[in-house]
Amino acid sequence: MANMFDYVSWRGDLEFDLIPFNPVDNIVFSQLSYLPMDGIVQASGKGNPVSVSALAKMYMAKHGGNPSASKDITVARASSTLSAISMAPRYEDCEVFGYVNNTDPGTEKQFSAFCVIIGRKRSSRKLVVVFRGTDTSIVGWKEDLNMSLVNSIPSQEEAVSYLEEMANCHSYPLIVAGHSKGGNLAMYASAFCNEAIQRRIIAVYSNDAPGFHQEIIQRKGYRAICGRIQAFVPQSSFVGILLEHAVSPKVIKSTAIGLMQHDLRSWEVTRDDLADGGELTPQSRFIHSIITEWIGKIGDERRYQFIEALYKILVSSNATSFAEMGSDWSQSAAGIISGLKNVDGPTKKLMGEIIGELLKTASKNIIGQRKRSNGKDDSWTTDLFSEE
Repeated sequence: MANMFDYVSWRGDLEFDLIPFNPVDNIVFSQLSYLPMDGIVQASGKGNPVSVSALAKMYMAKHGGNPSASKDITVARASSTLSAISMAPRYEDCEVFGYVNNTDPGTEKQFSAFCVIIGRKRSSRKLVVVFRGTDTSIVGWKEDLNMSLVNSIPSQEEAVSYLEEMANCHSYPLIVAGHSKGGNLAMYASAFCNEAIQRRIIAVYSNDAPGFHQEIIQRKGYRAICGRIQAFVPQSSFVGILLEHAVSPKVIKSTAIGLMQHDLRSWEVTRDDLADGGELTPQSRFIHSIITEWIGKIGDERRYQFIEALYKILVSSNATSFAEMGSDWSQSAAGIISGLKNVDGPTKKLMGEIIGELLKTASKNIIGQRKRSNGKDDSWTTDLFSEE
């Protein structure tokens, strides 16, 4: 049951010149993308980069104490990853640059990315472009929901511009990666960047990332990059099975349970690869069928109204992130209750109807599954978020 940290212990002494970039390196850097590098790593692609070892020292000096004990779980996980790789020869001299972190409630955008140059010898160097997934910000969560409504969101458009800007600063072959929404951005940017840059892309890594509407995956740019996409989902994926991909993902073993398998640290690894998990669990396939049917029932307009109303209620807490909301729950709860009171009658009715339809759809599918099982063990349907 080895994970990415075991991989760093096993293979961390082997430089990229000797052992090429592989799927495990992909999840290491994808996890690192959640690290707040503000004030440490410059946004420019042409200035002086920061080595991974120097990044670790400056990050510790800036944040002090134990950065991995952050109240923000995504930051704590990234801090632990940085500590693990900062003294490993494979990673310590890799050059980090191009860090951007743009959150704009006005346009409902949460975007962050960084670049790293791997390899000591110029002939073996690669430029790895890594997109951050959804952080704990409320606006980031809202942007994720917007994916179900429109073909492109602000972060996707910025991802294209970012990839083109960074690629124009260096001539190395390109690897593009990301986790969750970051994986979606990696695929989108690779599909819709200019053709000269797209030809330089040797691999795109998508880690438990939502897909796209049919219109997107049928476009020329997506079809052109499709063969270079390596998609991974854990056995109990709930995020990576959303929308369409046109790429069959490899299912990865995880040591976690249910929704917690989204955490990259729980993914099992082998010597130079992610451990094959076989196929998705019944829970994952079941959730996919419920969500697909539910979305089809409520339609785009009602879904839009529901998402907008829910977002306004959460914003009423005056918190900008779920981590902030949790740190002062009493005040946040008071704001949410106030927000609920301000929701007009028709909108309250709509929200109740949509939630009711979700419960009806789930109930119908559970009954149908039990009938199809015809006496076989179907106990998993009683608890979708836990497994033996």
